[in-house]
Amino acid sequence: MSILVSINCITYNHENFIEDAIVSFLKQQTNFDFEIIIGEDCSTDNTRKIIEKYVNLYPEKIKLITSEMNIGAEKNLRRIHEKSRGKFIALCEGDDFWTDPLKLQKQVEYMEENPECTLCFHNAKVIDSNKTLVRRAVVPWMKNNKKYYLRKNTKYSAGELALLGYIPTASFIYPKHLLDNPPQWCINSVAGDNVIKLITSSNGYAYYIDEYMSAYRFGVEGSSTTNWVKMNDTQEKKIKLLMRFIKFYEEFDRYSNYKYKNEIDDVKKIFEFQISVINGDWQGKKSRKYYKRILAGLGLKDKIIIYSRYYFPSVYAKLNKLRIFVLNTK
Repeated sequence: MSILVSINCITYNHENFIEDAIVSFLKQQTNFDFEIIIGEDCSTDNTRKIIEKYVNLYPEKIKLITSEMNIGAEKNLRRIHEKSRGKFIALCEGDDFWTDPLKLQKQVEYMEENPECTLCFHNAKVIDSNKTLVRRAVVPWMKNNKKYYLRKNTKYSAGELALLGYIPTASFIYPKHLLDNPPQWCINSVAGDNVIKLITSSNGYAYYIDEYMSAYRFGVEGSSTTNWVKMNDTQEKKIKLLMRFIKFYEEFDRYSNYKYKNEIDDVKKIFEFQISVINGDWQGKKSRKYYKRILAGLGLKDKIIIYSRYYFPSVYAKLNKLRIFVLNTK
């Protein structure tokens, strides 16, 4: 039987988590063959040894791709994609794991029955490094994403998916061929998961299964979220990051021939609003009108942060420095 699904897992310094991921892959119950391709990016801890133990136990199922030099997450993901033999790619990074042994079966059945579906995803529970539940769900991630979450199985266009916001990477499954030759503007993108979800869904549609089938570790040392906070610890760096997101969406807008222009414009406004908050000019009459809907969609915590930043900048600055210090000492 030929390989139908290639599980792609990138990992770096995940010695405390990678075994959970691998075991969750091996627990999958399917009526098709799948392979596990793990890209280990020259970890400085015992991550590689743990993977090698499972490679020795399941040599026909697990393949380890590594090197003697760290190449970064994007190139790591690219090289394991190129080594994959499956019709579909299923993603899960080394610090996350799957919680439903029928996850792959459910997603593949839908995609095989509906070939116009080019991305399938589901919900996940948010946990910390100790597997303690932090919050119930990844979807919806922010309050202003809630109106796009219908609490049921749902079809999304690429534009609607952009407005839904962050979705768990460990839930992605999509046809491999769609990313065999990604557009040049995708290289070194600000967020690889955005590239995948928008490129794939723009070639058909995305289908959301309203079930919790994976766990997302939040605030884990070395994760993208934690690294972003550490690396963008000044106003200038934060603005530069937000501008990169805006540029990304502009590039996707052109790539998709402006098919989702209205939705992409709304997404860009969210990043423009954040820049306006950092610059302290969001309270102007023109800005208040322009960003009224975005501000109304924020949760109480986010509103408190924004108002404290505007009205009490010195207090906000001190608290933010303390937060960065705590993250850097973890």
